[in-house]
Amino acid sequence: QVQLVESGGGLVQAGGSLRLSCVASGPSFSRYAMAWFRQSPGKEREFVLGIRRNGGITRSADSVKGRFTISRENDKKTVFLQMNSLKPEDTAVYYCAAKATILTAPDALTETEYPYWGQGTQVTVSS
Repeated sequence: QVQLVESGGGLVQAGGSLRLSCVASGPSFSRYAMAWFRQSPGKEREFVLGIRRNGGITRSADSVKGRFTISRENDKKTVFLQMNSLKPEDTAVYYCAAKATILTAPDALTETEYPYWGQGTQVTVSS
């Protein structure tokens, strides 16, 4: 079982950048596919970006294409979400999620596919 702790959220002006981190505890981090989701008030949680066990990147939400990138450092059991050119509509609670998987598994792009979640970190983008 893995536990996840996100950090790096905060208040930023439109056009600015933030880097979120998600640190995992527990064994075999490299066996987990990881992802970032976000949830704005009154909206459902949505997939943002995912990263496979081997570091390959899944497709991203259309709303963040070209602005957000994801990366992982297995030796540090950490996954990052670099967010650039932030917009007010990026305001949300951002969650890190993990799913144990095999190398040939298809990408997990939906909330229900991830059994492990962090507590979330708030990102607020002011206009």
